[in-house]
Amino acid sequence: MSNRRTFLKKAAATIGLAGLASHSLKAQQPMKPLSNILIHHVYFWLKNPEDMEVRKQFERALKKLVTIDEIKSYHIGVPASTEERDVVDHSYTYSLMVIFDNKKNQDIYQKHPIHLKFVENNEQLWTRVKVYDSVDIKN
Repeated sequence: MSNRRTFLKKAAATIGLAGLASHSLKAQQPMKPLSNILIHHVYFWLKNPEDMEVRKQFERALKKLVTIDEIKSYHIGVPASTEERDVVDHSYTYSLMVIFDNKKNQDIYQKHPIHLKFVENNEQLWTRVKVYDSVDIKN
């Protein structure tokens, strides 16, 4: 019985040390900023956000939109269930964040047939669209 207790104590200590080690390793890794990119963040307010067929159609359209080659990365989202505060806007229906390597690629995206078709086929679904574009601050 004493061997079993000794084993369990050692196992618990090892697990605890492993957890501390992984935490300290994570803390030592520097955060990597996104840099030398253009972020294009679009917010959509749908006319009928409660209509599940409209939502499915719009989600399919967004997924098609992000197939444009010039897009480096993207995120399609909905409002998060975060705390209600005066500075937080949960009123939009969908957000689309697209990352480009540069303004040239964003310009290509704006005139791309898939983007133009997205607007043409879906603009009747929304009441409002708001776009925020950003680049790195100058150091």
